[in-house]
Amino acid sequence: MTDRLAGTAALVTGASSGIGAATAKALAAEGAAVALLARRADRLADLKSEIESDGGIALAVTADVTDAGEVAAAVQRVVDELGRLDAVVNNAGLMRSGPAAEASLQDWDDMVAVNVRGVLYVARAALPHLVDAATSSPRGVADLVTIGSTGGWVARPNTAVYSLTKFGVNAFSEGIRQEMLGKRVRVGVVSPGTVDTEIFAHLAEPARAAVERQTAGMVKLRPEDIADAVLYMVTRDRRVAVNHMLVRAAEQTW
Repeated sequence: MTDRLAGTAALVTGASSGIGAATAKALAAEGAAVALLARRADRLADLKSEIESDGGIALAVTADVTDAGEVAAAVQRVVDELGRLDAVVNNAGLMRSGPAAEASLQDWDDMVAVNVRGVLYVARAALPHLVDAATSSPRGVADLVTIGSTGGWVARPNTAVYSLTKFGVNAFSEGIRQEMLGKRVRVGVVSPGTVDTEIFAHLAEPARAAVERQTAGMVKLRPEDIADAVLYMVTRDRRVAVNHMLVRAAEQTW
C-alpha cells in the first residue's frame, strides 16, 4: 500500500465485479477508505474481506442505483460511517444490444435506468458532500468520476440506445464540471473500450455471439487497466484536472 489518498474516503458504485471491484481495490491500496456499493451483498462481502486482508478499509453498502431513495440513504450512510466523501466513481452500468426496430423496450428502459438515472442519482446525492470534503481534504480537492464508454464517442449499429446513454454521460459530466469550477471538485469521465468483464455475459445469445465475432483475436483490456486510469485521474495535484480519458484496447478500431 501507498498513501497518496490517505485520510480520504471514496465511494465506488457497481463495485461487486469487474471495473468497479478493480477500482475499489486500487483506491484502497492508495490509502482511501472505500465504500463498496452494489446490489449483490455476497460479492461485496467478499471484496470487503479482500481489501481488509490487504490492510485497507472498506464498507459494504447494498443499494440499487436506479432507486433515488436507496442511493440517497446509501451516500448518507457512507458519510456517517467514514466521516467524509472525497471521491465518487460512478461505475454501475448496463449494456444491451439489438436492432432498434426489433429491440426490447424493456432493455432500453433498463439501460436508461442504470446508465442515466443511476448516474444522476449518485451525482445528486454525492456532490454536496464532495464540495464539503474539498474544503478540508488533505489533498485540497475532491473528485467525481463516471465510467463512460467508447460508445459515448462512436455510435455503432445495434447499440444506438447504449450510445445514447453514454453520450449523455459525457454531456452531463461537462455541465457539472463547469458548475463545480471554484469549488475544488473535479469532474471526469473514463471511457473504456472493450474490457474483459461479465457485462457481455448478460447479453442475449445472438448479441453475445456478435460481440465474440467482432472481438475475436483481440487482446481485451482488463478491469485493472481502467482502475489505473481512474487512479491517475484522482491522484493528480489539485491544479490538474483530467476531464476525459479514452482508453481503448490497443487493437480496437471503434
